[in-house]
Amino acid sequence: MRATSPVIVGRDEEIGLLSSALDAVQRRSGRALFFLGEAGIGKSRLVGECAYRAYGLGMPVLRGRATSTGLVVPFRPLVEALSSRFRAAGTPTDPELAPYHPALARLVPEWRQEASPGYPETVVELAEALLRLLSVLGRESGCAILLEDLHDSDTETIAVVEYVIDNLADLPILLLGTLRPEAGAALDLVRSAERRQAATVRELKPLADDQMRALTGACLEAAPEEIPPVVHQRLAERAGGNPYLVEVLLADLLDTGQLRRAESGWVAADDPGGPVPSGIVRSWTRRLDRLDEPVRDLLLAAATLGGQFSVSVLQTVTGFEDRALFTHLRSAVEAGVIAPDGAAPDRYAFRHSLTAEALISSLAPAERASLARRAAGAVEHSGHPLDEDGQQLVASLHLAAGNRSGAALRFAEAGRRMLASGAHGSAVVLLERACPLAADADRAAIAESLAVARAEGGDLDGALKLAETLPPVPARTEAADRRGEVHIKIAWVSVMAERAADAARQIDAARTLLGQEPAPGSRAALGVADAHLALLPGQEHRCPAETEAAAREAAEIAEAEGLPVVACQAWQLLALLLREKGFDEADACLERMLALSTEHALPVWRVEALVRLGANAFMRTGDASRLRSARAAATELGALLLTQTVDGLLAMNAVLCARWEEAQEIIDRSLEASARVGNLSAHRYLLLSAATMAAHRGRRRDMDRSLATFRRAGGEQSLLVPHQLGLCKAIGALLEEDRERALAGLDAVQAWERDHPSYFYLSGSYGLRPLLRVLAGAADRAEFEAVRASPGAQLAWNGQFLELADAVLLGRAGDRAGAARLVASFDARSTTFPVARHLGLRLVADAARADGWGEPVAWLRRAEEFFYGVGVQPVASACRAALRQAGASVTQHRGGWDRIPVSLRTSGVTPREYEVFVLLPERPGNQQIARRLSISPRTVEKHMASLLSKTGRADRSALCEFAAECAVEPA
Repeated sequence: MRATSPVIVGRDEEIGLLSSALDAVQRRSGRALFFLGEAGIGKSRLVGECAYRAYGLGMPVLRGRATSTGLVVPFRPLVEALSSRFRAAGTPTDPELAPYHPALARLVPEWRQEASPGYPETVVELAEALLRLLSVLGRESGCAILLEDLHDSDTETIAVVEYVIDNLADLPILLLGTLRPEAGAALDLVRSAERRQAATVRELKPLADDQMRALTGACLEAAPEEIPPVVHQRLAERAGGNPYLVEVLLADLLDTGQLRRAESGWVAADDPGGPVPSGIVRSWTRRLDRLDEPVRDLLLAAATLGGQFSVSVLQTVTGFEDRALFTHLRSAVEAGVIAPDGAAPDRYAFRHSLTAEALISSLAPAERASLARRAAGAVEHSGHPLDEDGQQLVASLHLAAGNRSGAALRFAEAGRRMLASGAHGSAVVLLERACPLAADADRAAIAESLAVARAEGGDLDGALKLAETLPPVPARTEAADRRGEVHIKIAWVSVMAERAADAARQIDAARTLLGQEPAPGSRAALGVADAHLALLPGQEHRCPAETEAAAREAAEIAEAEGLPVVACQAWQLLALLLREKGFDEADACLERMLALSTEHALPVWRVEALVRLGANAFMRTGDASRLRSARAAATELGALLLTQTVDGLLAMNAVLCARWEEAQEIIDRSLEASARVGNLSAHRYLLLSAATMAAHRGRRRDMDRSLATFRRAGGEQSLLVPHQLGLCKAIGALLEEDRERALAGLDAVQAWERDHPSYFYLSGSYGLRPLLRVLAGAADRAEFEAVRASPGAQLAWNGQFLELADAVLLGRAGDRAGAARLVASFDARSTTFPVARHLGLRLVADAARADGWGEPVAWLRRAEEFFYGVGVQPVASACRAALRQAGASVTQHRGGWDRIPVSLRTSGVTPREYEVFVLLPERPGNQQIARRLSISPRTVEKHMASLLSKTGRADRSALCEFAAECAVEPA
């Protein structure tokens, strides 16, 4: 007989927390709440109460539970949570979620069919996709995701939960989790979240005496005072304030007749229950004794398999025929011992994990070991191949039977399969479990797999430390080949993390082990890692031809040996190296990489090839259409990190093409998200794009802010330093009419690139710098031709400036017609880049006027009109000054009142005074203002006096502070 309370007793404060959290979620204020407590303390009751209240508010509810079988099942509670919702409501069809279907395919089988082959590269990508899904589900009324028993979760689930906690503050999502206070990743996570105030953690305490009495009354549907005092006393002694134990012990009293209802009320034996050693173990022993023997055997076998079990596995272990099996299962369900598990139709679970533990504890140690041994043998010899779950189950059974080495081998095999599938965290857990159990002969091989799992899972330091402790193996043996592969894989991770010294040590260790003549596949993988290492900052310069030859040899060997991933790595490297010979050869390498990745169904490498082909096309022509196609492919794959990388390139393309709104939309879309998922390279490039946009719009303060953030993100230690100095700061200086500062910055770029050989050509060294040096008279035809012969000259952005430099040199040599033709050609080819187009006309106009060629007055008028229209006042003013010097009429933009803020306009500030005002936050002197606006210092003094009077400021310092408060950018 069951004795269950229809109400929750003693948890009013916790229910209040749930209520306030649900209210907050409805106001789009996300909450993370965790209940911590021992088994049976009432965590699941509170989760059920939360689900009930959320349903009442119209919220979608997703509920999942981690496995208690000891198996490491990546994302198990998340899969169950989503299934619990979609099983009844169907999968959502919002178009907004379409880009995330591939990433979510790990959790939603329906979307797995739509996805391209392969899964996201990182757990963080999946976490971001889950966050988007929950946001869509909660768009109208909020959404609740309820995850139970997180102490049993895999590390991937914990990582996803941590990400969700840290990013749900402004989203309509309630995350409610439960866990036991057991040391582990889950407890570390919630305590850390509590310390940084990202989550509320409430530890459930045992019920007090009066609460125990109330609970007993609720279970028996009677007032507490109607229950015999001896019952209250015994329950207090045995249950220890644990609600589940109260209900189980009451059920046992009712089943044995020691507590019964009489006409006068409830009647109890003088000493109900007797001593109950080890909590409820003896209670369950008695209940088992009252069951039929086949049902008892079935439950003991099920308990051996864990708190949850598969019917098919249970049938393999027990040997029952279908009819008998389901008859006994039905009896166990009716007895209140087990219940169908909602996660899958063929799974059952004990009503509480304590039940399975108690049943196993009721057996003698030898009997437990024998049962586990029989179960392991039955599963192993069932004739069905074992998947990762099966491997772990058999390992756990071997361990229970005392077979430590057998358990180690099974745990290790499951771990290696997890590693191959990309579940690095779970692989680490299983391999760490296997290591101490393994026999000496097997331990080293397991430790090697563990080192690789740690490296590829992000714990590079842990991998390096473990690799150093591996026992030595004889060189040029099978063991040495295996160890060498481990060092190569760790070296590759080190290269990708730009940890050159660590990568070099791993490569040297691999060479020592593999000898002078390693196997072809090992030689190819080693060659690729070593060639990539040569490109990292701080490495000793190597002959490019040698690096290219090594990469080409690696590509050819990898293809011959059937190693498509290594071949893709090699072709990718070759594409970068061959830019020195021209982009046609580089693109040919990428096309080969694309063909290989398509042929061998390597979707991530296919998208990598498409992205790099798109980037080359954008740089060569300025056309981003192929890059947009690459982004669509990355989105379809669900590769969020690659998508963000492409967004950075698309943002820079939009900046160079002066499509400001498009650039800002891309940056807004991906900047915060890339930081959130730790995609540092994409985040830096997006920050640099934002700074470059500010520079190209003449907004120095915005540029400085973005560059400061860029530096905090490690930009000064990245390969983007030349872009920062040239593409960003140098252009910004030119838009402030400071050519000396621009050229100094470009000289710094060249010095940096001399010490750090670069294959990226947008820094200005191959276009803008030669033009400025020609204009300054510092470069002759020979220097110019040397630059024009370089591969960087093939870029559309650089080519336009080189064409202008050529025109200036021709004009200076007296070839007026040739110079004019080149400017006309420049004017046609530079339409893609409006800022560069008009800046180029401004830059060459003075030289053309001095040497008597072209139409400098017309060019200055066009440049002045453009820069005035986009609000770059220094260049517009300089163009007007140059027109006056040429004796040409100057258009006065007195209609610029609309650009003046209302508060200043109503004070009588004129457009000319406003031009001065917007420069004041930088606190320039009168001479600086005069140079930038091409007016006299005396005129500046007059405008300053007028501004002081009209704004009511006491002095220049106060006026500058007021200008900064207005946060007005130069207009």
